[in-house]
Amino acid sequence: MTTKSTFATRGMMVAPHALAAQSGLAILREGGTALEAMVAAAATISVVYPHMNGIGGDSFWLIHEPGRDVVTIDACGRAAARASAAFYRERNLNAIPSRGALAANTVAGTVSGWDLAIAHAKEHWGSRLPLSRLLDDAIAYAENGIVVTASQSNCTAAKLAELIDVPGFAERFLINRNSPAAGATLKQPRIADTLRQLVKNGLNDFYDGELARSIAAELAAAGSPLALADLAGHKAELREPVMLLHSLGRLYNMAPPTQGTISLMILGILDQLELGKVAADSADHVHLAVEATKQAFLARDRHITDPAYMTVDAYQLLDRATLALQVAAIKRDQALPWGAQSNRGDTVWMGAIDGAGRAVSMIQSIYHEFGSGIVLKNSGINWQNRGCSFSLDERALNFLKPRRKPFHTLNPALARLNDGRVIVYGTMGGDGQPQTQSAVFTRYAVFGQGMQQAISAPRWLLGRTWGQASDTLKLEARFDSALVAELKRRGHDVEVLQAYDETMGHAGGIARHADGTLEAGFDPRSDGAAAGF
Repeated sequence: MTTKSTFATRGMMVAPHALAAQSGLAILREGGTALEAMVAAAATISVVYPHMNGIGGDSFWLIHEPGRDVVTIDACGRAAARASAAFYRERNLNAIPSRGALAANTVAGTVSGWDLAIAHAKEHWGSRLPLSRLLDDAIAYAENGIVVTASQSNCTAAKLAELIDVPGFAERFLINRNSPAAGATLKQPRIADTLRQLVKNGLNDFYDGELARSIAAELAAAGSPLALADLAGHKAELREPVMLLHSLGRLYNMAPPTQGTISLMILGILDQLELGKVAADSADHVHLAVEATKQAFLARDRHITDPAYMTVDAYQLLDRATLALQVAAIKRDQALPWGAQSNRGDTVWMGAIDGAGRAVSMIQSIYHEFGSGIVLKNSGINWQNRGCSFSLDERALNFLKPRRKPFHTLNPALARLNDGRVIVYGTMGGDGQPQTQSAVFTRYAVFGQGMQQAISAPRWLLGRTWGQASDTLKLEARFDSALVAELKRRGHDVEVLQAYDETMGHAGGIARHADGTLEAGFDPRSDGAAAGF
C-alpha cells in the first residue's frame, strides 16, 4: 500500500471516492474556487457513494482564506416542530427508532450548505461558475449509472434485513430486490431529475418551493413528524469555529452541536503530555492517544449538545487549565477502565485547496448507513436518521425537544501551523472521527510523517463506530505483536481487526506548505483519491 503523498502546486482535491475527487479537480482546473470544487464533489459523492451520504442529510464546513478569520458553515437541520417525547410515547415507543419514517424527524441541511457555500464564494471570492456546471457530473452519474463499490455492496448486504421493507429503499438501492454486486451498474434516475430541478429552480427549492412541497407531502404520508413549515424555517448558518492554541499553531473545528470541541481536546491533552517526546506509533503513542480520548469523551457526554442547551461554553473545555486537569487524570502505564456508550456514524469527509491558498474541510452525512432507509418516491431522496440520536429520557443531555439541534459526531478539521502550513483533514466514522484526527495530525504535524504515510499507517479505535457493536480498543493487524501485548499489559481490552479495515474510517488530508506546495493523502481503506494539478 502506498505511503507516498500526492504533490501539486495549483490545486488539490481529496475525497473517499475517486470520481468525487475528479469532479472537484475539474472545477479547480476551470478556475473555480475551493468552495465551488467542494460543492461539485459533494454533489457527485452523494450519488456515487449513496450508502454513506446524500442530499437527505446534513453537512458542516470549515473555510480558510489567507489573511482572514476561519469561518464555518453549519448546515445541520433541527428536529421537527411536532417531534417531542410525547409524539413518540403516543405511539407506544420508549426510544426513537433508527429506521423508518419515525427516524426521519430532522430537516436535511446538506443542500442549504451547498447554497450558502456558493453564496459565500460569490461574495468574497468572486466565484463565477453556474450551479449547472457544479452539479453536471452528479446528474450524469445518477442518470447513466454508477459502478457499485465493494463498500456499497457489502454495506447493503449487511443492512438488507433491517432495510428491505422500509418504503422506497428497495426501489433505489437494490437490483431485483437483491444487494447489488460490486461492479454492477446502479442507476438513480429520480435523483438525476431532482438535481436538475434544483439547477432550474435554485437550491432553496429544497426548502421553500415545488420540491419542498413534494418532500413534505411524502414524509407526512409515510408517518414522519416533519412538515413543510420545518423545511421553510431552515437556514444554513455562517458561524465561528472553535479553536485550540496548540504548541504547533492554531487548530480549528466545528462548534457544538458537533463533537469538534472533543477532537481539539484530545490534541490539546496530547500537547500537554508532550507527545512528541515518545516514539511515533509506539505503545506509548497509542496508549496516550486512547487515554486522552477517554477523558475527552467523558467531557463530551457531560456537556456537548445543542449549544442553546449547554451550560458550559465550548471554549472553557479547551482552556489550558481545564485540559491540565484531564492530563493529570491520565496514567502513562495503566488504562482507564472503559465501557461507555459510543456513537456510530456513516459519512464522508472531503478537502479542497485552490491555487489562491483558500481551503475547505467538509463533512456530509446521513448518520447511519442509508440513514432512515426512507426513500421518497417522487424525488428519490434518502432521508437521514440523525434524529434517532435524541433521547426520550428528559434527564438525558440530548433530550428530544421540538426544533432542537441533534448532537453530531461530524467534525471536519483545519489547522494553521506556526511554520506557515495550512492543513485540512478529517474522516468518517462516528466516535472514530476524533481518534483518527488525532492519529493523522500527530503523525503528520508532531512526528513529521508525510501526509499519505500518516493516513495509510495502521490505526486504532476505541469503542463503537459504524458496523461495530463492541467497546473494545480495536487495532489494525499491521501493528507489531509486541505493541499489542504491551497495551494489553497496561489494561486495554484489545481486539485486532483486518490489516486495512474500513471500520477505521475513510480519512484524508491536504497540507499547503509555506511555499505553496500542496501535499495530500487519501485513505486506502476507501475508494478515494488525491487529485491535484
